[in-house]
Amino acid sequence: MKYFLHVLVFVGFIIPAFCSAQVTPSVSTDSAGSLQAVVVTATRKGTALLALPYAVSSISRKELDAQQYRTIPEALMGATGVFVQKTNHGGGSPFVRGLTGNQTLLMIDGIRFNNATFRFGPNQYLNTVDAYTISKIEIARGTGSVQYGSDALGGVVQLFTKDPSFSTKKTLHASIIGKAASHDMEYTGRGEVQYQSEKMAIIAGYTNRTFGDLLGGDTTGRQTPSGYKEQSFDVKLKLKLKANATLVLSHQYMQQKDVPLYHRVKLENFAYYFFAPQKRQMSYARFELNSTNKLAEKLTVIASMQNSLEVRSYLKNGNANRFVEEDKVRTLGIVADVSSHIANNWTANTGVEYYHDKVKSNKQQVAVANNATVLQRGLYPDDATSGNFSVYSLHHIKLNRFEVEAGLRYNSFTIKIPDTVTTGLKLGDVSVKPASLVANVALLYHVNKHQSIYSSFSTGYRTPNIDDMGTLGLVDFRYELPAYGLKSEKTYNAEIGYRFINKKIESSLALFYMHLSDLITRVQVSGQQVGGYNVYTKQNSQQSYMRGGEVSFNYSITNHLVLKTAASYANGQNTSRSEPMRRIPPFNGRAMLAYNNAKWNVAIESLFAGKQNRLAQGDKDDNRIPAGGTPGWHVLNIYGGYTINKFTVRTGLQNMGNVDYRTHGSGINGVGRSAWLAVQVNL
Repeated sequence: MKYFLHVLVFVGFIIPAFCSAQVTPSVSTDSAGSLQAVVVTATRKGTALLALPYAVSSISRKELDAQQYRTIPEALMGATGVFVQKTNHGGGSPFVRGLTGNQTLLMIDGIRFNNATFRFGPNQYLNTVDAYTISKIEIARGTGSVQYGSDALGGVVQLFTKDPSFSTKKTLHASIIGKAASHDMEYTGRGEVQYQSEKMAIIAGYTNRTFGDLLGGDTTGRQTPSGYKEQSFDVKLKLKLKANATLVLSHQYMQQKDVPLYHRVKLENFAYYFFAPQKRQMSYARFELNSTNKLAEKLTVIASMQNSLEVRSYLKNGNANRFVEEDKVRTLGIVADVSSHIANNWTANTGVEYYHDKVKSNKQQVAVANNATVLQRGLYPDDATSGNFSVYSLHHIKLNRFEVEAGLRYNSFTIKIPDTVTTGLKLGDVSVKPASLVANVALLYHVNKHQSIYSSFSTGYRTPNIDDMGTLGLVDFRYELPAYGLKSEKTYNAEIGYRFINKKIESSLALFYMHLSDLITRVQVSGQQVGGYNVYTKQNSQQSYMRGGEVSFNYSITNHLVLKTAASYANGQNTSRSEPMRRIPPFNGRAMLAYNNAKWNVAIESLFAGKQNRLAQGDKDDNRIPAGGTPGWHVLNIYGGYTINKFTVRTGLQNMGNVDYRTHGSGINGVGRSAWLAVQVNL
């Protein structure tokens, strides 16, 4: 299958070369009737793909419905330039340009999701967003620090939630979705209601889900424990205050109960290890005002509050004590963005942002014999805070066939970590105030109305957060000590790209090089162990580079039949230690052949990843990565759906070959041969 994909990719770039010979040159970006997606994340304004000088991917609500992806991370698995690692069945961390965790920025509706405790390396946070609430996912690869601030070293993954729309006629719609998977792996129920009128629109929904233990392929069998339960609620109200002013009020809530870390039980002799529970809440108000003043054509203000709770409950076999760790983070945010029309060919977005995080953290040691409890220092210093202030200005210029994107951002932090006591170590109050100035510039040239080429250069940074500086305790397969003398990580990103879009073909190619300096890495403290685990601390100890390429080719064979292919490759090298960078994804991609008409659809999909045997020493020490590296794999999935009147039935057959596989760095294997069925009723 991977050789088949190589041929498709090659053909994808030969076909446009022949097609372009018949096209009259033009700078039009809506290419003679071809429908282009409009992307917001890369430039903070709606931009057609052919006019966009950055590498982007997107996933529509239609795709999410057709494939009924279980979670947001699993939906990202087939996106161009994205690879997903799953530490546990209740997690999933996207790799963008080979980077993940707090080196990739996650956003929801224009609001930063990353907070001061987002972990270095893979994490589970994206799985705390209900996939049924999302209307679109956008991924901007290799850019984002100027547009959105710290953490966007690899890029930005932004989720847009469903938006109710106004209607001149009062209407009320409702839908009910039920989904079940074989082997008791999933039972999902979702109810949603939407009301529309001329000046008010509202959408609200509730989702209840039970996930059984994940069945692996071939000889793996059921992976116990891995199942968990989940409930979520969402509501969004849109009000038309005036003809030129709207107000949106939104609230999202998610709770996941008893989410196991399978590899801890399987590989590390734990009797149990749960996130019990993990919760996420987000509330925001977004005000938009349109004006006839060209220097302030649109004002957008977003005020937000987020609360996260993560409780880790664990017991190691033979230990006289069990432990309960609890971390709470409250994040307040305010964003103000002004869209300006400076000249006929020159627009801009200028704004200010401020986010404030407060962390509450504690740990309980509980005797198994009599439940006697001793309070201990939590994973993070209790009452630590982080303030994040920035100003930015992004400029969008059109010069005949050329498009120019350029911007600056100044970002300053105030991080305060209070006095705390650790075992044998007294730490005084810590206050650090890192700051960064970053810039980007990109140039795009319209070859004709179907083709464009571009190049871009940008600087990026990630300020060390409370997780970097204040962590004390067991993390993955190591014991970690605090580190307070850290500097910001920095990147220099260079990229060249090509796009071809007409009525039948949409193809893209991106080649990139990223230089990374002052990377924060975990360094082993020689000769020390705690509870049988080697002791590590963090240092700015690595200079590295990342280079690679991404390609996609979509071809509409007929009005109803479409072929979609994508492939990505990244090569990361730690020049400080003359070894590969950690957790670099292997060559990977997807091929899909899909048929759609008014009533039914069917698709066959192949996902693949090559072997990854370029391992850093940290990879070799990671018990989740097999000796010699992670084997390559490819899996075959089939999807189908049929709609009649108000009923839609969808089904899927996963991993038809029952392949035993694991995405590189994961703590659990992928799903084996199985089936699911979903029924939706629109009322």
